[in-house]
Amino acid sequence: MRDPDISVVICVYTEDRWEDILAAVASVRAQSRPARETLLVVDHNDTLRERLAGEYKEAGDVRVLANAGPRGLSAGRNTGIAASRGEVIAFLDDDAVAERDWLRHFAEGYEDPRVMAVGGRTMPIWASGRRPAWFPEEFDWVVGCTYRGLPPGRVRVRNVLGGNASFRRAAFEAAGGFATGIGRDGDRRPLGCEETELCIRLTRARPDAILLIDDRAVIHHRVPGPREQFAYFRTRTYAEGLSKALVARSVGAGKGLESERRYTTRVLPAGVVRGLRDAVLARPGGAGRAGAIVTGVLTAAGGYVLGSVRARRVGTAFSVVRIPDGEGDAA
Repeated sequence: MRDPDISVVICVYTEDRWEDILAAVASVRAQSRPARETLLVVDHNDTLRERLAGEYKEAGDVRVLANAGPRGLSAGRNTGIAASRGEVIAFLDDDAVAERDWLRHFAEGYEDPRVMAVGGRTMPIWASGRRPAWFPEEFDWVVGCTYRGLPPGRVRVRNVLGGNASFRRAAFEAAGGFATGIGRDGDRRPLGCEETELCIRLTRARPDAILLIDDRAVIHHRVPGPREQFAYFRTRTYAEGLSKALVARSVGAGKGLESERRYTTRVLPAGVVRGLRDAVLARPGGAGRAGAIVTGVLTAAGGYVLGSVRARRVGTAFSVVRIPDGEGDAA
């Protein structure tokens, strides 16, 4: 089977990440397996959109678009999908850079026509220069990165992670786009799980669909200083619980929490044991990591309970949209 054309969508929202955005685009343009195009989708920020349009005015492979939907990451991704021309659409965070063979490894995954999505491995770039001693690798998803507990190699998974992922266009034709109202919305509470909900919806619409993670498809994701703090850790784990409650309400707790059961019953207890062992051996951060794991579980559980109660009372607040045909307007 021929290699699929790949469009890359990068959703952006703030000029504070200007240099990061330029670096993300540069990493796509330097791929060993070139992208068909890069689409920068700007989330309701005219100043940033105009500045990026000027920056890439002469770049035939980069298009700048305005988010055509409500504010937030999901609607921005849907805008990029609708405007893209590739058979496969890949997503890259605006504060991340892809390694040179990122798209090549994605393309290899689609040799099997049943494969509807391929994700990769996301490595943290800590603002302080190194991982905080107390920060457990089991919770690297808090900062948008691949966490301890995911299987190595190219493996089948329930869902890919949205900041480093790709989907066949046929996946969106079968299941619709990302649900709005569930994921990130600028600097508001750091909700997530929109890619989890989409992937579960996809496998229901296409029971034969295969979703993969290939840990050779690597990106490096910047972690700003405030996200290295324990206060952000608590906020993000609580928000994850809220998000999981919405997903479970939408697709059922059985499927919505399938992977999380193994994670909480096997991966996290092992992490606590490692932390306590390191504490006994006087290794830095051992007790802190064990405590952070316990705190993360409790705050996520609290968010899940509250989110479930709210969902029962007022219903879910997100909706799934069909991806329209045709291309968006470039700025």
